[in-house]
Amino acid sequence: MLWSLIKILLFVAIIAALALGAGYLMESEGGVQITMAGTEYTLGPLQSVLAALVGVFLVWLFLKLLSLLIATWKFLNGDETALSRYFDRNREQKGYQALSDGLMALASGEGKLAMAKAAKAQKYLQKPHLTNLLTAQAAEMTGDTRKATETYKELVKNEETRFAGVRGIMKQKLAEGDTETARKLAEKAFLLKPKHEEVQDVLLKLQAQAHDWSGARNTLNAKLKSGALPRDVYTRREAVLALSEAQDILAEGASIESQEQAIEANKLSPDLVPAAALAARTYVAKGKPRNAVRVLKKAWEAQPHPDLAAAFAEIEPDESPEQRLKRFSALTKIQPQHPETRLVLAELNIVAEDFPEARRSLGDLLQNNPDARALTLMAAIERGEGASDAVVQGWLAKAVNAPRAPQWVCESCQHMHAAWAPVCENCESFDTLNWVTPQTPNLASATGAHMLPLVIGERESEKPSEEDVIDATPVDDLEPEPPKDESEAPESPIKA
Repeated sequence: MLWSLIKILLFVAIIAALALGAGYLMESEGGVQITMAGTEYTLGPLQSVLAALVGVFLVWLFLKLLSLLIATWKFLNGDETALSRYFDRNREQKGYQALSDGLMALASGEGKLAMAKAAKAQKYLQKPHLTNLLTAQAAEMTGDTRKATETYKELVKNEETRFAGVRGIMKQKLAEGDTETARKLAEKAFLLKPKHEEVQDVLLKLQAQAHDWSGARNTLNAKLKSGALPRDVYTRREAVLALSEAQDILAEGASIESQEQAIEANKLSPDLVPAAALAARTYVAKGKPRNAVRVLKKAWEAQPHPDLAAAFAEIEPDESPEQRLKRFSALTKIQPQHPETRLVLAELNIVAEDFPEARRSLGDLLQNNPDARALTLMAAIERGEGASDAVVQGWLAKAVNAPRAPQWVCESCQHMHAAWAPVCENCESFDTLNWVTPQTPNLASATGAHMLPLVIGERESEKPSEEDVIDATPVDDLEPEPPKDESEAPESPIKA
């Protein structure tokens, strides 16, 4: 408010001063006499002042026009001038506006429009490190892989955009299924940005697929250092890598190295079932059965598993069924109510021909968790106790339609595996296999199939015809025929 009042007073004072000066000049005598082309011009005091002001303005205007002519001449010669900077600013504004519109079109899913805006932005800006990335992403959106590849290669040439170019080509190779080239590109991208989480995950997955366990360990360490991986997950995956390396070495026949790797994997993650089983077999091969028992008991405490029972049985391969049943008490007393413990006890008692005890071992599994394995064991118990074929076939009919026993299932794609593997054979994800009950009912069970010869191994006079078996089995649930000869059937992992 005060400042507005001051400005008004100042304006009035200036007007008053000008009026006073003009009045003074009009009342004064004298002036300026100018002779031009034989003609004299006499100007009074006020006219002289006005003429001087007009002269100053004309001189200023002349100088401006002269500088404009000089700038235009320099502009035509290619020199940088105020005129060129004006046009540059105008082009820059148009270029950034086109780039902004292209980004909006890309976010809206309009690939072709985004490519057109990117071309326009490049025309005005001449900054390929900005516009090429937009062009490549828009080309991918429209399905123009050739254009996208060419643009990514241009990005690789620039130091500022090299990572984006390598990453883009890497993703294209992954989409094409060229995992070997994609792995090399992932390694290059990892060198450029070691803390980039997506590149770390892709590189780890590709290295695991290629069985490059040493490289995978380096990548895993980088993920831990960058904070992208919790310590407990890192420890488990380190154990998975050690176990995978041990399995590869074992396949090549280098037993000493594989033994060391298996023991290392078990120490890193004692609850990892395949590592515990392999470590136990390693201790047995070294003549240290007590260490094997300790490893298996610790793993069984974390998760009872058929593979652990099979490894425990291999510690004393020549013992009788009664001796095995007695020795297994050290394992089965750890979690006596766990379904796997009950199933193992039932199998042991069936092999020992103690069928009433096998029935008691199953307990309430048939009511609470009637999977195919438990029902198959119950059919074996009925057969052992001398039940009729109708009773045995009734249990088998229930087993056909019952849920599968737990399997190694990939948590990413739900694909089932007959044995544990570090990489899913279907979706090729790393460390995604879990021991869970699959959703699809199926009789085929890696842990229960070995009991089928005990159920169907009838005397020739008691065997039903093939037509009767086919008629009694639903068409949708028919499985491949098991071996007819008991000697050809797979043996139980805990069978004497």
